[in-house]
Amino acid sequence: MNKSYEIRLSGSGGQGLILAGIILARAAVIDKHKVTQTQSYGPESRGGYSRADVIISDRDIYFPEATNFNCLLALTQEACDKYLFDLRDTGILIIDTTFVKNLALAADNTYEMPFTEIAQEQLGSAISTNVLSLAFLVKVTKIVSETALETSLRQTVKPAFVDLNLKAMKLGFKLANEYKI
Repeated sequence: MNKSYEIRLSGSGGQGLILAGIILARAAVIDKHKVTQTQSYGPESRGGYSRADVIISDRDIYFPEATNFNCLLALTQEACDKYLFDLRDTGILIIDTTFVKNLALAADNTYEMPFTEIAQEQLGSAISTNVLSLAFLVKVTKIVSETALETSLRQTVKPAFVDLNLKAMKLGFKLANEYKI
């Protein structure tokens, strides 16, 4: 990597996107990159908007928030509508079709997957949708190594949730491997 890579993880409060941003940022540090991670959420912690920006670079980062994304993960329709137009023309869009039903503008590199449904059905709970979709993003973008993501996850997530999140991570990698464009 010879430039900055901007990622926005977006959805609603309670979906764990800020935790996912922290996990991704820590993975980038483990991989010896420079990184910033910022977050923002609405006045309601659950149900309001939520986003985490991660910028990964091999040089100094002078502005901490993503403004022109290389990758946008949108877990809700509102997040997709709000941030889609800040995605670069060559950017990667990853949407959760459980909640995102209408795309105003389909990017060339659009990945559509019902992440929340899959988490509910295959992992028994929607709580790990954040890690499932983050692992998918990491596999597609190759922005951090899978090993660094796993190490970061083990260091960041509460011990009681490590096993569930490791399953979610492995499932996210598998879904990305099987994805047909």
